Amino acid sequence: MHVDHSELDRRTLLRAGLGAATVAVVGSELAFPAAAQAAPGADLDWIISCDEWGARPPADPLSVSAIATNKIIVHHMAFPNVTDYSEAQAVKLARDCQDLHMDGNGWSDTGQHFTVSRGGYVLEGRRGSLERLQAGDRQMISAHCPGENGRAIGIENEGTYVTETPPTALLDSLVKLCVAVCRQYGLHAHDIFGHWDFRNTQCPGAAFYRQFPTLRRRVFEALDTDLADVPARRWPDLWRFVGSPSVQVVQYLLVHRGYTVPVNSVFDAATVAAVQDWQYRNGLPVDVDATLTPQTWETLVPELDKDASGLPVSAVQFILNLKGYADVTVTGEYDHATTKAVKDIQALHGLPRNGKVSVSTWCAIVGGVVRQSFRHH
Repeated sequence: MHVDHSELDRRTLLRAGLGAATVAVVGSELAFPAAAQAAPGADLDWIISCDEWGARPPADPLSVSAIATNKIIVHHMAFPNVTDYSEAQAVKLARDCQDLHMDGNGWSDTGQHFTVSRGGYVLEGRRGSLERLQAGDRQMISAHCPGENGRAIGIENEGTYVTETPPTALLDSLVKLCVAVCRQYGLHAHDIFGHWDFRNTQCPGAAFYRQFPTLRRRVFEALDTDLADVPARRWPDLWRFVGSPSVQVVQYLLVHRGYTVPVNSVFDAATVAAVQDWQYRNGLPVDVDATLTPQTWETLVPELDKDASGLPVSAVQFILNLKGYADVTVTGEYDHATTKAVKDIQALHGLPRNGKVSVSTWCAIVGGVVRQSFRHH
């Protein structure tokens, strides 16, 4: 998990038109603008609560977000890949993580909502997360991914997965937890993302990230989702308060389209203005926060074939290299290594393995989800 000291989510505080953006956890009742979506009486007893693992009290009052939860963000903890799969190790993990986040990062409490141990134990992270999951209305404002802390459920997974993959017990429990979160908050398998889709970090690790299409398929099947209910493409909804490799892809594409913006993964004022101008010029709603809406993405990305060259190819090469394709280098030429990596991405996501960067292949490359990935494999 990438350490970031800006605990409060600026989207929660600054999102235009939302009025009071947080609801303090005081008193016995909370008033929200929307009715709860949760399945009443959901069995969540398998999640070890803060009280059960002996959490410290928060250093400061915690708050409930007043904006709707719209995704799950999966992390690796960058902790050792221990072979102790016991419940005692899981409890130690939760305590060590809270100590690191409170004493090291200066946060009010554990940053994420939930933690999964290598032995498959699921524990509550930030206090109040289990209660809110049971209610299924709003989430605790967290600290796991600035820019997304008011609308994304954060799940940390014990271990480091740059080259290794998680044990089966961890994956099975992660699926179970994601299914519960989706049911309680009205989310879907296509709403599951990785930390580096919204932040400049090595988390959740390249080897683990390759398993995300399979993770989503398992959640999709457990939820018994109809394929027709999956959007053709679920793009990462980047906006002006996040910084990630995909932001740099956007910047490459904006420069290709004639804008003068830095290419550095920082969603700065020039990038905000360029995104909004692109939206205006293409007859799209101009988003106050320069959110990369699906229509914005789909007008911005150019389809690429084997003869392509220039900045769009550089964008593809940049993010492929960062996400584990070490043989791919940024040359701007659609070379053999790039074609091979694109075909691998296509195979992972159930797309035609033709090496052409279609709109759907772009979506998969930048961290989005495509409908084809849920077809039977």
